[in-house]
Amino acid sequence: MNGVLLPGDFVRESLELHLFFGRIMKEHSIFLEAGFVAKDATFAQQADMFKSQFGEVLHKAVILANGVVSEETLISGESITDKTLRAEQITEELSGISIESVITTEELRLTPNAGVNLSQLEAQVTALNQKAISLTNALVLFKTNILEGMLQCKLFTFNFPLLIIHIRREALFYIHQLERLQRRLVVDFVQEAIEEEKFWNRQMAEHAQFISHLLDPTESDLIAKANNFVGQFDRLEHIAQGGGQGTITLGQLTGETITTTRAFRDFKAAGTEGLLTCKIKSIIIPLLADHVLREANHYLRILNRSKQDLRL
Repeated sequence: MNGVLLPGDFVRESLELHLFFGRIMKEHSIFLEAGFVAKDATFAQQADMFKSQFGEVLHKAVILANGVVSEETLISGESITDKTLRAEQITEELSGISIESVITTEELRLTPNAGVNLSQLEAQVTALNQKAISLTNALVLFKTNILEGMLQCKLFTFNFPLLIIHIRREALFYIHQLERLQRRLVVDFVQEAIEEEKFWNRQMAEHAQFISHLLDPTESDLIAKANNFVGQFDRLEHIAQGGGQGTITLGQLTGETITTTRAFRDFKAAGTEGLLTCKIKSIIIPLLADHVLREANHYLRILNRSKQDLRL
């Protein structure tokens, strides 16, 4: 870290983070709620409460973000895609869980960089960040309790234990990013590139594992492709963690990761469309497919920024 964030950068970076991670946390709550059985209605109600509270965080971020966030972020597909609204509507129909798609509709109308005086929003964004930190800490505790119940065979859910670990890790990463912003710390882009690649290569590998295990056994071609991505991202994560550093530079690693992530993003996009049009057999809820697609888009934006910063 080096230097202090200017008010405008603090506001823009915070709101861009909420547009991505606020929606991710809201959807984690939906996936948790959908996974509980009837006897655990109390757990489902808690998940629904988190869904509503993160919906409020996301909605506030959307309101504040108009004319503030970068065009690069809006066109990246990391917050919403051309499939998000359909995925929400179909998931609501299939699960019976209410999803406030009006937030997505409003977000589709966001415009970038409209000359807003960002310093005037600093106090509101600081308060929103603190609210999100407190709420996400509570969600981490909820996820931890679910995981412990599962591992002790005292709680059943249709979500894998690894998925709970995975989404808990993302919540902790969101908190870490918010706390850095609250301290107004400027990122060291080289160190950030290393940390982001360590984190997201692991997440991408686990996405591929989830896809492989949630597809119907008859979808053998898709399962094989998913398993191939597991191997590719496991290798990239190993290198990012320090394995094989003598044979590849950070720049080369980032370049290879961009190629692999782009291919995985395209695989996810095709899969999401296949699920939305009922052409793929699986137990993947449609919103989960769009969710992991957006995470790949987010990672690609980070990687491309790293590529520019490293002057690859």
